[in-house]
Amino acid sequence: MTTQRTSGRRKQAAAAAAVVAALLTTAACGGGGNDDKGSKAGAPGYDAANNKVAQASLAKKGGTLKFAGAQDADSWDTTRGYYGFMWNFSRYYSRQLVTSKTAPGQDGTTLTPDLAGGLAKISDDGKTYTYTLRDGITWEDGKPITSKDVKYGIERVWAQDVLSGGPVYLKDVLDPKGEYAGPYKDKSADKLGLKAIQTPDDKTIVFKLPTANSDFEEMLALTSASPVRQDKDTKSKYGLKPFSSGPYKFDSYNPGKDLTLVRNTEWKQASDPVRKAYPDKITVKFFSNANDMDARLIAGDYDLDLNQTGMSPQGRTTALKKYKANLDNPVSGYIRYAVFPQSVKPFDNIECRKAVIYGADHVSLQNARGGPVAGGDIGTNMLPPAVPGAEGQKYDPYELAGANKNGNAAKAKEALKACGQPNGFKTTIAVRNNKPSEVATAQSLQASLKKVGITADIDQYDGSQTAGIIGSPSNVKKKNYGIIVMGWGPDFPSVQGYGLPLWNSKYILQSGNNNYALIKDKSIDGLFDKYTTTLDDSGKTDIAKQINRKVMEGGYYLPFVFEKFINWRGSNLANVYTTDAYSGMYDFVNLGLKNAK
Repeated sequence: MTTQRTSGRRKQAAAAAAVVAALLTTAACGGGGNDDKGSKAGAPGYDAANNKVAQASLAKKGGTLKFAGAQDADSWDTTRGYYGFMWNFSRYYSRQLVTSKTAPGQDGTTLTPDLAGGLAKISDDGKTYTYTLRDGITWEDGKPITSKDVKYGIERVWAQDVLSGGPVYLKDVLDPKGEYAGPYKDKSADKLGLKAIQTPDDKTIVFKLPTANSDFEEMLALTSASPVRQDKDTKSKYGLKPFSSGPYKFDSYNPGKDLTLVRNTEWKQASDPVRKAYPDKITVKFFSNANDMDARLIAGDYDLDLNQTGMSPQGRTTALKKYKANLDNPVSGYIRYAVFPQSVKPFDNIECRKAVIYGADHVSLQNARGGPVAGGDIGTNMLPPAVPGAEGQKYDPYELAGANKNGNAAKAKEALKACGQPNGFKTTIAVRNNKPSEVATAQSLQASLKKVGITADIDQYDGSQTAGIIGSPSNVKKKNYGIIVMGWGPDFPSVQGYGLPLWNSKYILQSGNNNYALIKDKSIDGLFDKYTTTLDDSGKTDIAKQINRKVMEGGYYLPFVFEKFINWRGSNLANVYTTDAYSGMYDFVNLGLKNAK
């Protein structure tokens, strides 16, 4: 999803303008002097927790784990939350049938049993999934968690009129015709009328899919599949104090100010193979100024950034010079790019689209995002690194990181001639006004296109109104938005969890559209259909490659970067590592403290 609405288990957070300034135009250099390999303050070294575990054996039980954040969650309600850091943090107080493995890097994307005693028993040609709940799982008041609680929690996804905002994969897959009205309109006495989910007893839950979907278990690992107990469901107010199924429970919450979790004394370690629950207490302090927050992180007042979208330029500069041993430089899982709506002339012509791709200076665009360190590697295609089938810079059909990395005026003019615009043309670049790095990339693109005869005006629109502005194809055409600057990351690591809303013709919407290029390619749609019914991993990987290549061959996108961040790791943190399960964030759930006073 786009960072505007997102972030999912595998999504980065939508960040306030102050946080997004973390990717401003200043490129981060190395620096750090002698601090690279560790410091007297106890930090283990630069990149020590990037795809590997730092100080695993030093985590102690007890103490207060202190988060700082420049933005609160969209909602702490497990049904409604869509920011990546929310999905990551919510595992402190919510459990799912299955969840991401607590392991660094790519290993973290592997699913492991959580409330269920094992992974799904799949039958009926991939259309039936059966789980048995493990013993000893309880709510924060000590009552057992039942299969009906899991079903009810999932049914809440259907109540979009009351609980809007979260992912709807489960709704789309289990009820593609939209026949169930949701638990609040359910006419059955127990409010458990969704026929696609069966609960023959309190320990068994069975999912009946109308059509097989090879990523279904990934969807059950999303926070939106958490159990919710009916008698504790406060509907639209649930996010203010969710009822805990995990090792911690809400103690106090003041939206936009602070949040405190304390131990759930009814949680049993023996019933939970995933969570270690090291700290006694977990606190979050929200800041209105990212520079102030970074200064407090560097001072040691807080352990890590909740939002995980990189330090501000000011904080980053200080940290790289003096505290490099406290920094990690993970790949975020996002791709930043420009996309060309085919409804806006002359972008209905592939050669005109290629003229922009070749005319762009890709090093300049990379620097506008923050350079190789804080911005990321030059993007060469549209499949993110953590998605099976991704080929990284090995697949570079337009040589964006090679011969054409500074732009190729000759090839751009050749393409202009081929599309019937030998003297160039005029267009408009649409960019969110609350994303400084996006404005910077638009300005970079504008300057390089001018050199090949393409005049591009820049329209900075209200970034809080994305769905109704660039998400409206009719408005895009009316405004002559020939180039849209955007970013996207996977909700779960598959071509379906990333590319379906971007490239499948079924997802072209009149409002809230994300298929900005208006791709209507029968071969791409057919590959997605084939993907959902392909159950072996190698087959899925091959189809993902094919889809990505079809998209790139169509010239619908100009990738900017495979995004990277500079993130702060407090010196007192132990058992800390980044995970692809949450788009390169630190895995929050098993963080501990070395000094647990």
